[in-house]
Amino acid sequence: MTSGRLHERCIGSTLRLYSLFRLHLSFLCGFVVSLAPPRPRFTLFRFGLHSSPLSGGFEITGVMERLPVEVIGNILSRLGAARDVVIASATCRKWRDAFRCHLRTLSFNSDDWPSYHTLTTSQLEILIIQTVFQTTGLQDLSILIEYVDEFSASMVIALLMYTRETLRRLRYNVRTTPNVNILEICGRQKLETLDIAHSSITGVEPNYQRFSCLRSLSLSDVSISALDLNLLLTACPKIENLDLIDPEMAMSDTHVTVELSCPTLKSVYIEAMGLDNFILEVDSLERLHLKDCVLELFELVGKGTLKQFKIDDVTVMHLDIDEALENLEVLDISNFTIIGPKFCQMMSRSSKLRSLRLWDVLFDNEDEIVDLETIAVCFPMLSHLSLSYDLIDRALLCSLQGSSQLENVIAMELGWTMITELFSDWVEGLLKRCPNLRKLLIHGIISDAKTQEEYTMLANFTSSIVQLMRKYMHVDFQIYYE
Repeated sequence: MTSGRLHERCIGSTLRLYSLFRLHLSFLCGFVVSLAPPRPRFTLFRFGLHSSPLSGGFEITGVMERLPVEVIGNILSRLGAARDVVIASATCRKWRDAFRCHLRTLSFNSDDWPSYHTLTTSQLEILIIQTVFQTTGLQDLSILIEYVDEFSASMVIALLMYTRETLRRLRYNVRTTPNVNILEICGRQKLETLDIAHSSITGVEPNYQRFSCLRSLSLSDVSISALDLNLLLTACPKIENLDLIDPEMAMSDTHVTVELSCPTLKSVYIEAMGLDNFILEVDSLERLHLKDCVLELFELVGKGTLKQFKIDDVTVMHLDIDEALENLEVLDISNFTIIGPKFCQMMSRSSKLRSLRLWDVLFDNEDEIVDLETIAVCFPMLSHLSLSYDLIDRALLCSLQGSSQLENVIAMELGWTMITELFSDWVEGLLKRCPNLRKLLIHGIISDAKTQEEYTMLANFTSSIVQLMRKYMHVDFQIYYE
């Protein structure tokens, strides 16, 4: 390659890099960019190169050559994606030095670069090892590669041994053969976030595999026993966030009961879990989210610190959370069947509730419903209300009984699964009970096979809503159909 072509390629790479980083540079070091008419030559002080006229007319001052290498390292770390970082670091020697000595974040994610799936497993392993081994101070490492069956254990062990002393956040979702004990390798280090998937955890020893700095733990499709999970939580004295996604709870008998106890947890997310009994004992819990779970019994033992409780597509026969609801502020229930009056009695204790969402909620007794009077009396501080019922006509009318006002409700969201002629009456009844309402969202489902009756019903509903919009002009109406 001739010297002239080499110079032009260097300039082209630098200009592309400048376009990508102009916002970061201007924020970090007052990088000066002046737009000027095309000039006969372009000078980049770092290289002292000259080229033919530039069509864009950009002139870059000599500030780039004075950028501290630590700042360049921060810029590369903000990119994150391994491919982008490697390309950017090839600009010049100073950027390569920043990549080696000051890069803090590196991510190998198949969503960032689709070509990952065209590489063989061996090629991927070599690519990851070569890239990581060029750095000296990684704090955040993500290896989230789909389309890969498994990595070799030797490669993963070498990777973790090389980075464990500086690593703060680790996300890893590729199977290994044989299984790698990440806890043993990364224990007693400075990890703050650990997110692992498709793995197996056995024989946890909290005295040896201790994570004194860990605050967030996520286990997805991980095989672990209830005993080891409790021991792991014990080994994390500062843990605040726990995510359990499709866990395989290893049990010795057919009656599966899991008891978890942790005094420091503030947020718990559980998805795709199937158990007979699940007992959660936490003193500081503020956020709890259950999704796609099948449970015979769920019991929450706490000290009244829970502020957000969300249930999404959960089947549970016995829900015991009475003592934890005193300070609840957000309750979000969707795709859930409420069994018996006990649930409503439990919810009535949440006098500090500010947001209530009951979406696609069914009652085991079809004549039962949470009426507006109960909502107004039990939740006087409520400001956001979302309701979507599969209502029968009689239940719909019963839900409007009473006269108590929802004084603090400023935003409301309503929906139907099957529209009836009385739906617009229900909307109007709700509007009358919310004198300070400012925004109303209506979500409707329209079936593909529309009959003449459905057409007529929808037309009548639209006409009624238009009349309500004229009557309540201070309310912002928004209607969405599916």
